[in-house]
Amino acid sequence: MEKHKKKISLKIDDVPITVGEGTTIMEAAEQLGIHIPRLCYHPDLSLAGSCRVCVVDVKGMGFYMTACSTQVWEGMEVQTNSPAIRQARRDIVELLLDNHPKDCQTCDRDGDCELQNLAYSMGVRARHFEGKRKRFPIELSSHSVVRDSEKCVLCGRCVRVCAEIQGVNNLSQHGRGFHTVVGPAHLANMDESVCIQCGQCINVCPTAAFIEKRGAGPVWAALADPEMHVVVQTAPSIRAAIGEGFGLPPGTPATAQMVTALRRLGFDRVFDTDFAADLTIIEEAHEFLTRLKEGPLPMITSCSPGWISFLEKFYPELIPHASSCRSPMSMMSALVKTYYAEKTGLDPKKIFVVAVMPCVAKKFEADRPEHRMADGTPYTDAVLTTRELIWMIKCYGIDFKSLPPGEFDAPLGLASGAGDIFGCTGGVMEATLRAASELITGRPADRLDFTEVRAVEGLRETYVAIGDHNIHVGVANGLTNAKILLDKVKAGESFHVIEVMACPGGCVGGGGQPYPPPGVNVLDPELLRRRASALYSIDSKKKLRKSYENPAIEEVYSSYLGGPGTELAHELLHTHYHAREPRGIR
Repeated sequence: MEKHKKKISLKIDDVPITVGEGTTIMEAAEQLGIHIPRLCYHPDLSLAGSCRVCVVDVKGMGFYMTACSTQVWEGMEVQTNSPAIRQARRDIVELLLDNHPKDCQTCDRDGDCELQNLAYSMGVRARHFEGKRKRFPIELSSHSVVRDSEKCVLCGRCVRVCAEIQGVNNLSQHGRGFHTVVGPAHLANMDESVCIQCGQCINVCPTAAFIEKRGAGPVWAALADPEMHVVVQTAPSIRAAIGEGFGLPPGTPATAQMVTALRRLGFDRVFDTDFAADLTIIEEAHEFLTRLKEGPLPMITSCSPGWISFLEKFYPELIPHASSCRSPMSMMSALVKTYYAEKTGLDPKKIFVVAVMPCVAKKFEADRPEHRMADGTPYTDAVLTTRELIWMIKCYGIDFKSLPPGEFDAPLGLASGAGDIFGCTGGVMEATLRAASELITGRPADRLDFTEVRAVEGLRETYVAIGDHNIHVGVANGLTNAKILLDKVKAGESFHVIEVMACPGGCVGGGGQPYPPPGVNVLDPELLRRRASALYSIDSKKKLRKSYENPAIEEVYSSYLGGPGTELAHELLHTHYHAREPRGIR
């Protein structure tokens, strides 16, 4: 603990300060209210010290030192804002800019780019260096992630988040000097690599070297086509984060404004993916009950497409343990083009389904052959991230904060609170336990809140008593944490059910969520908690909190599917997975 650390006394800009041993210059300066510019630094990743933007002058050293990676020592004297230091930082940023594309006005990150913000704050108003600039083609092979190496500043954040948070190790620096580039092994295409398309590289990239594959074009075209019936569905975590794009504080539920905004954009029906989350819960609870009797255990949840890609590439031997349930997005899309089409008399080929998701890997999921109709038509025609929807609303001139409240459309718009918490890590587990509890005991659930499985911190193991069973559960978000649980399973440790979410914090921290405002870390646990708290708040205020008491779900089962686990339910609501060997690596 901090109070047991040896104390170090030093001066920063002639102001005395005492801090614990192991504190960096940057951390000590922040305690004095001094902000040292930085670019490669990220509080949740290892220290690189590669960009040199945070250099400071330490008395007696004879060279500038990086504030992010240099620990303080007794008697140290640091200058952070001398004219020479400010000029050195400015020179570094100018050199980065002069090797950078001159397309800020048309760049996806314009106005939300850390390099651009640095240049502004340092007073860079002209490009002083001319000459040869690095040139790399834009890599578009991935379903979800676009790699634009010309905009890369070699900060290494993407390399570190892929290795340290996700445990995938897909990215590294290749080449030397002017030809250095970040990419997968052997510079294979992203689609041929071990990339799981989670988009965390997008979240931490300070520029636009990584962005999501754009999906708005086909959506605009469908909305403009009078012959198309355009349906949109929105994932649980969208309502917890979309308001941030319009200046609302993180953790502000914005369901009602979001629905109205979607109507203003011209969607014919606005459905709630939470409805399909309720459906997922019921199918998954029945599957778990069967596995509890017949195996194989543990059952591992399958709603996160980044996690499923990780499973197929890194743990294919555990595929039989993955729940066969499709994700709520894919269940909803399948029902729209079957149940809803039949109910309304619409031709499924004239229905265009748009899914608004927090996760760029959903673009990959939508294009999987397992999630297509018999004629090859995808059930989900387009996937938009939260960021893309925010842009579309702004593009349309909609004043989001002033919108009157709206409600989802029937019949696929009614959802319980259990569906809402799918967007939080532990939420799928908690919702499933609510349903499984009643199925196992044959009586109403004793409780609805299973707070012991809410695990923003990344990894949790616990036991939950249900009837005569003591259910051993594991919850992980961020795939480095998931590896710990999966390796325990491989080693023979007994679990009943495991929830894995690819992204830190679960869907609230997805690779398609809004970039936070300057000074806020996209992986900050407090930001993730606030988004999660919005969903728990929505859940707690709903009268309907049990998936199996949702009358719209009962109607779908009674009038169309015939019940949980039926042949038709299995055809539309379940899927299968298979091992994937990256094509670019042999």
